[in-house]
Amino acid sequence: MSRITPCLWYDGDAEQAANLYASIFPDSSVDAVHRSPTDYPNGKTGDVLTVEFTVLGQKFLGLNGGPMFKFNEAVSFQVHTQDQEETDRYWDAIIADGGAPSMCGWCKDRFGLSWQITPRQLTDMMASPDRAASKRAMEAMMTMRKIDIAALERAFEGETV
Repeated sequence: MSRITPCLWYDGDAEQAANLYASIFPDSSVDAVHRSPTDYPNGKTGDVLTVEFTVLGQKFLGLNGGPMFKFNEAVSFQVHTQDQEETDRYWDAIIADGGAPSMCGWCKDRFGLSWQITPRQLTDMMASPDRAASKRAMEAMMTMRKIDIAALERAFEGETV
């Protein structure tokens, strides 16, 4: 059992977020929904206060704390993908229904949480001992929103992108 559980602050939509994540990623689930036993600053007795959920095997707690705090890019979740199909599936699901694409494989879900959808091939290219090839791949990646593995591979090999 893990001794640490990240707590994510939502503005009343922790349960919807947990359900979204569970619908997108394997080894994910909504594990428990806890209702408040009393009124609190941003809710009433019986409102969903916390949601325990799992994303890709990692436990989280969603707290419906209210509008005071918002997600920003200082915290993001990096999801390692195996191929373009998996990269496309996760990226498209996260930006659907109010999410937003960003640059270099980053995107936000409709709740404002930032994600990095990162193909393992990109990680491998960045770690390559061939620094010139790594540089070409990184320069190509810097022009992308969703990562295009084939374009990265062409850049890595020195082909015109």
